[in-house]
Amino acid sequence: MFVRPQRRTVDGVTFDVASAAYDRFMGRYSAPLATEFAGWAGVRRGDRVLDVGCGPGALTGVLVERAGAAHVVAVDPSAPFVDACRSRFPLVEVHRVPAEQLPFADGIFDHALAQLVVHFMQDPVTGLAEMARVTRRHGQVAACVWDLAGDRSPLSPFWSAARRLDPRVVDESERAGAREGHLAELALEAGLLEVEAAELSVTVAHPDFEEWWEPYTFGVGPAGDHVAALDPAGREELREECRLCFPDGPFEVTAVAWAVRGRT
Repeated sequence: MFVRPQRRTVDGVTFDVASAAYDRFMGRYSAPLATEFAGWAGVRRGDRVLDVGCGPGALTGVLVERAGAAHVVAVDPSAPFVDACRSRFPLVEVHRVPAEQLPFADGIFDHALAQLVVHFMQDPVTGLAEMARVTRRHGQVAACVWDLAGDRSPLSPFWSAARRLDPRVVDESERAGAREGHLAELALEAGLLEVEAAELSVTVAHPDFEEWWEPYTFGVGPAGDHVAALDPAGREELREECRLCFPDGPFEVTAVAWAVRGRT
């Protein structure tokens, strides 16, 4: 059982939920993705690194392992996430601010990374430009977003089921960076140079359908908001429609994220 604090939103989406709820909902995918992402970005020991939109700290933890806690700074606009990240990584400097208003001097980081954040920024180009501003000359800015438009995200079975029940459902496929090539377009618009794109893939094992479904009832993000807005009968109908996407017993979900990196 999770106790939810007062709900605030990022770009109209609920993220001020208990960090444990987010971990159960998206952390099971974002944790393995963080390892892939930090490795692809080339973060090394001693690099000064900024984690933008850190959430409870999935990527922060990987950056601490690779660069050292004293070299990692994290930011997020959600108070519960900031509190969780500070608690988990007490040697990391964590600020409660949005990506578009980074409280740092120009050029002080070697890397600025944003995992699963660009599509929730109020202004993605400004957010990426701010990341570039605080990164040193020839330093690197990197970001990744699930392939929400290509139905290859962890959320794709959920949104597919929701659309089958109601074609008017507004999913996350139109969000910034969620379609092929768009993240690179945003990076170029933000002024990044030598922009490179890639796909990062993770596979997560689920013991059964109930373990997969329960986190959708915690009120996290657009999917959680959608479930919360349904009446009990509607939630049960959606639950059973989602069940049709998976076999009985254990199964795996493979998810793909678009990734981009560029120099300042």
